[in-house]
Amino acid sequence: MEFKNIDNLIKSHKHFHLIGIGGISMSAIAETLHNWGCVVTGSDRVQSIITDTLNSHGIKVTIGSDLENSKDADLIIYSAAIKDSDPEMVIAKENNIELIDRGKFVGYLTKIYSESICISGTHGKTTTTSMLSMCFIEAEKDPTIHVGAILKPLNGNYRIGNSEYFILESCEYMGNFLKFFPNTEIILNIDNDHLDYYKTFENIVKAFQDFSKLLEPKGLLVTNADDPNCYNLKNITTGRFVSYGIENENADFLAKNIKFNKDGFANYELYKNNKSLGLIELSVPGKHNVLNSLATIAVCVNYGIGIECIKSGLKKFNGASRRMEYKGSFNNISVYDDYAHHPTEILATANCIKNKKYNQSWAIFQPHTYSRTQELLKDFAKVLAEFDNIILTDIYAAREINTIGITSEDLKKEVLEYNKNVRYISSFEEIVKYIKENAKPDDIVITLGAGTVTNIGPMIVDK
Repeated sequence: MEFKNIDNLIKSHKHFHLIGIGGISMSAIAETLHNWGCVVTGSDRVQSIITDTLNSHGIKVTIGSDLENSKDADLIIYSAAIKDSDPEMVIAKENNIELIDRGKFVGYLTKIYSESICISGTHGKTTTTSMLSMCFIEAEKDPTIHVGAILKPLNGNYRIGNSEYFILESCEYMGNFLKFFPNTEIILNIDNDHLDYYKTFENIVKAFQDFSKLLEPKGLLVTNADDPNCYNLKNITTGRFVSYGIENENADFLAKNIKFNKDGFANYELYKNNKSLGLIELSVPGKHNVLNSLATIAVCVNYGIGIECIKSGLKKFNGASRRMEYKGSFNNISVYDDYAHHPTEILATANCIKNKKYNQSWAIFQPHTYSRTQELLKDFAKVLAEFDNIILTDIYAAREINTIGITSEDLKKEVLEYNKNVRYISSFEEIVKYIKENAKPDDIVITLGAGTVTNIGPMIVDK
């Protein structure tokens, strides 16, 4: 199967069926194909805002198995969570329907566009993809965009453009990004995540090294000079190498004189090759977002976008969904929701709120997957202890079965070594009740995790 252009794709496959269509990336694929005039159907095991939106746009989504469309489609795209034993996969094979996994299909999309810009890294992909998207839109580059969260200016997680630019959040899980054909790459950082798949940190580093080798000699790699494993890619990549940083003075793009306002938003002086390009102001909190903005700037400058346009695009970006997203307040207590589900991300969130003004902090954490909780148990305990008060709820299983026997009570025992103000509460309703009874005016509450913990914030602020 080879898609040389959009017309070739549509002519060769008129009906696409997506198994696991409710996923953030799968839904963007579905919307893109639908926008191009294809017949698109799909299925998912649970109803969600995403599946409801797809249905409202004329994309038929079945909750549960859709055996009819599975045997009638020209091509079936399936997500990583779908097993060979899935009823739709079985009937598709029985009827000789062409099958392709999500990562490989996205790889074909990156081939269609002459300028595919792939944003990768263990942390910060969604925010950086969003920042870059805002700058390209501000510069009237008319990009196509696939991002891993809802971005308010897009009113969704995708945008269909009419240019050669394709801005794509590129996940390393199961080596999916190695199926892409990037013209430009951002590698934000390399950390020990997805050990259920990679097994060792060395394997993760190797995957990012292999990703950097996908670039042609004229391709561009933008990466973090403050991360030694990223900076070492200058000796490995086949493309042009551009770096950014805060600590490493050898970086091509540097942030100096970083300051934070009362909301924790940074401003800093931008330097390129030791020449000042002026003041950059952000509308999102945290030092980690300074690094994300530097990656964005480096790409934009290399694509000829003017510095004033970049400044304007970054200033307008005030966050993607579930990235320190303000959910509201009650009794003068501010409530935020954050996707952080790895110790490095939780520490970044803990550090970023230190630049805000508040009385005490309350972290409500839902661990994500049993394997990650087990592998990083002590690291989770140390970073969660940075908050004044910690509430742990049950582990979100996601794709796993608990063969390890680990629970949030185990994490609680570890946290107690560093902070006594930790408790385990299983029920979301009980968590809400406890917060409302114990949090005080001027406190800050943050829900943390990649699962259903996101539902707690609205329950707290609901009048």
